[in-house]
Amino acid sequence: MKPTNFSSFSSVTNSTLAIIMGGGAGTRLFPLTKDRSKPAVPLGGKYRIVDIPISNCINSDLRHIYVLTQFNSASLHRHIASAFKFDRFSRAFVEILAAQQTPSGSHWYQGTADAVRQNLQNFLSRPYEYYVILSGDQLYRMDFRDLLRQHIEEKADISIATIPVERSAASDFGIMHTNANRQITRFVEKPKDPALLNELRIPGNLLQELGHQPNEELFQASMGIYVFNRQALIEALDNDFVDFGKHIIPRSIEKYKVHSYIFQGYWEDIGTIRSFFEANLALTNEKPPFSFFDTTRPVYTHARFLPGSKIHGAVIKNAVISDGCVISDAQIERSVIGIRSFINSGTTVRHSILMGNDFFDADLAQRDHSGMELGIGRNCVIDHAIIDKNARIGDGVTITPEGKPEHFDGPNYYIRDGIVIVPKNATIPSGMCI
Repeated sequence: MKPTNFSSFSSVTNSTLAIIMGGGAGTRLFPLTKDRSKPAVPLGGKYRIVDIPISNCINSDLRHIYVLTQFNSASLHRHIASAFKFDRFSRAFVEILAAQQTPSGSHWYQGTADAVRQNLQNFLSRPYEYYVILSGDQLYRMDFRDLLRQHIEEKADISIATIPVERSAASDFGIMHTNANRQITRFVEKPKDPALLNELRIPGNLLQELGHQPNEELFQASMGIYVFNRQALIEALDNDFVDFGKHIIPRSIEKYKVHSYIFQGYWEDIGTIRSFFEANLALTNEKPPFSFFDTTRPVYTHARFLPGSKIHGAVIKNAVISDGCVISDAQIERSVIGIRSFINSGTTVRHSILMGNDFFDADLAQRDHSGMELGIGRNCVIDHAIIDKNARIGDGVTITPEGKPEHFDGPNYYIRDGIVIVPKNATIPSGMCI
């Protein structure tokens, strides 16, 4: 693929609108989505999931961005309003479009395509030529200018970003099959029949172009990232289909020129508790698959003015420690410690995510009715757990999924995918064993 001349690409990016889908209920991430929308879930200690697609857009010089919201969206609105402000003399924007009643409809978004359809009047009000539609729950770093360049060079009506996956993962995705020019000729949603999968394999000559061995068994999985030409988007939504992946894309292949943009970088769908948990802990690796330390393509978020973290006699191995924390004589191993976290002496935290706190517990007036302080008390054991924001955990508490079912609802805690989750604002009394 030819390198993009980004200096001469500004006319394309200025005529492109980015649409981020943030309206789903996020049931697979419950209870992290109990009081917030999925894109607002904290990530990597100090970020939110929505920061990933927005930052990818900004780093790709796409500065016209809408985020479509619906469920539990108050905290997401606050975050975007405080984090993404452009020069007032610029035409750039990151704006929220919440589900609303209109003369033409009064129902909530029924799916991704329905969400775009309900807001189509807003999207067409300016002379955009291209529309980049993105998911709000993925961890990746992509330059959308490469995607747009291929889209334009191939004179495609629609382009779909895909990623090569092995046979074991293919049945979890919508799988594309292309000709030698990467034009999509077939789409199958979550294929499981071995004979069908054999037909959908990436051809050997295309594998060689991608730098793989021609006999490798790989498949093109949809990433849920789409580029539409203006007219193609209008026509594709002139129906009552509710979802892009299930309805719009399969039917568009028959009518339009639909191309695959094959992405080979790191990409992870973090829409489930297990995938979210593992993607966060992977950040503690010496060389993580996704790095927030890439200064050429930074991840932007709400700028906080917090003090540096204080650590008193703690033993820390493979951890991410965010701003404003106080850690006293504790042991931390392969864990992500969020902003304003307080961990008291004698406590062990391993293979866990602490999301931190929204404020400092400066005085008794800010404590809840129990009188307990924010954070983790003394002599606790936190293992394979996610502790959501503003949790108050007393002394001598043990939290571990060992010996418990994969899925369970308890008093002030949940177990999902074998991981214990203490929800936001929960209080766990001293001596409790979970």
